[in-house]
Amino acid sequence: MLTAIIDYESGNLHSAEKAFQRMAQELDAGEVVVTSDAEVVAKADRLVLPGDGAFPACAAELRGHKGIYEAMIEAVEQKGRPFLGICVGMQLMATTGHEYSDTEGLNWIGGDVVKITPSNPALKVPHMGWNDLIIDHPHPIFAGIASGDHCYFVHSYHFRVQSDAERLAHVDYGGDVTAVIGRDTMVGMQFHPEKSQDIGLRMIGNFLTWTP
Repeated sequence: MLTAIIDYESGNLHSAEKAFQRMAQELDAGEVVVTSDAEVVAKADRLVLPGDGAFPACAAELRGHKGIYEAMIEAVEQKGRPFLGICVGMQLMATTGHEYSDTEGLNWIGGDVVKITPSNPALKVPHMGWNDLIIDHPHPIFAGIASGDHCYFVHSYHFRVQSDAERLAHVDYGGDVTAVIGRDTMVGMQFHPEKSQDIGLRMIGNFLTWTP
């Protein structure tokens, strides 16, 4: 089995690569590669889309790497390959992002990416640090995970989903902030699992062994 972490020049992939490779080795879950090669993306059994920075810049970079973009779309939409979006990679799954300018997303999960507006003005934006997951719907990605387990977040915008059924988990940061989304063969995590210690590693392992 081959898992491809897509490199479209929108983030530091070193820590993600190490975390995914570690769990793949521990679970005998095949090979993990970081790639900007469309042919590798096309043949991969699982795809991971990271992302750091602003939604419009990441969307432009992804679509600008046409071979990678087209291979990813075909793999996910037509072949049903398991897909994981991380941070802005998760936000790109939305219909529209509203950071700086309205920007079209992949529209895989209906909803909008909007700025976090905590009800408590003492809470700073970006939302940065550890926060406790509140699981809304069971999913194989949560095997061995429970509400109250915490993950590491760094973001100023969050995903407001149209369908509650597709918000799998959230956190409280002066109001609900979406943490995990998903449907069919797709999942997305707003937090960084590769920086979330044992809980994050477990969720990476769950993705690598998930059979939708």
